[in-house]
Amino acid sequence: MSAEISAQVEYRLVRNRVVSDVGRGRTLKIDVCDAHPELLRAARNVGKPTQESCPICDDGRLVMVTFVFGAKLPAGGRCPGTAAELTALCRRPEPVLCYEVEVCPLCAWHHLMRKYPAGGPKARGRRKVAQ
Repeated sequence: MSAEISAQVEYRLVRNRVVSDVGRGRTLKIDVCDAHPELLRAARNVGKPTQESCPICDDGRLVMVTFVFGAKLPAGGRCPGTAAELTALCRRPEPVLCYEVEVCPLCAWHHLMRKYPAGGPKARGRRKVAQ
């Protein structure tokens, strides 16, 4: 018997290593503070502010930005502006892949924190189980 399995991937260990390398001088700040202008725009306009300070510049507050990619969505994905919009995207009949990115709008630090699948038949209350 096999069941449909969905998994999320956390990137916190990688993030901690990058922050440590910057702190020790192994990696330059300019090499990690290079967020794309569109990501910075999303962080400023629709990102979810956190209480956490930027680990690179210590001056900015981190913002979480979620991007959703999947069938019938724009090629650049969708960046939901509200929790309700994210929930609706995650309940779509077509599978989607969600990416959560932390961003510092002040210094342009960014790091992928987590990715996870959503949507599809499981989201509609049906569970695929093969026997």
